[in-house]
Amino acid sequence: MRRARIGLLGGSFNPAHGGHLHVARVALRALRLDGVWLMVSPGNPLKPLVGMAPFADRLASARAIARPPRIEASDVEARLGSRTTWRTLALLQGRFPRVEFVLIIGADNLVQLPRWNRWRRLAAGTRLAVLPRPGFTRAALLGQAAAVLRRHRRRPGAMFAPQIPRGAGHPPWCLVPARLNAASATAIRGSSGAAGAFLAASAEKRSRDGPYPEV
Repeated sequence: MRRARIGLLGGSFNPAHGGHLHVARVALRALRLDGVWLMVSPGNPLKPLVGMAPFADRLASARAIARPPRIEASDVEARLGSRTTWRTLALLQGRFPRVEFVLIIGADNLVQLPRWNRWRRLAAGTRLAVLPRPGFTRAALLGQAAAVLRRHRRRPGAMFAPQIPRGAGHPPWCLVPARLNAASATAIRGSSGAAGAFLAASAEKRSRDGPYPEV
């Protein structure tokens, strides 16, 4: 049985809204995922705290738009205590070896990726799916991160295909060809892409019993 394929849509969710749900559904279809996890960040190091609602309120709003079992909201990053994406993803992958993750980010974050903590290490260990955002997509594709990762780019439908020789050992990334409405564009604006870790017991049980682990 193949490993579960899970998209990680992280962010502040301040608040969560229909745009986030639309982005999750676009990713589900384009990447042929088994599920998407809405990762509510306890605090994005690159975002100001002014105007940020309490974590509990943001988590509640994410749960309100979630559509279980394929689109789930989670507070696991807060439980993990990690606030940097590379560390969170490393812990996730270590705890869930039967799951193949893809990090969903906006085009603006591909531009900003070189500012992220250990971004090259993150990209070398995680699939990345980039959603277009008006005013940023062109800059993202011409930016530093895209240049460094250029030979690892794939079509969305080939994100989980066997690695070709020249890219062996390095996860692929893709640009998801999607037309997003205003709410969806806002949903991916400044999304941290941060993901947390899930309780090992529940995940291992679902890995045995179903196609994706519980949040």
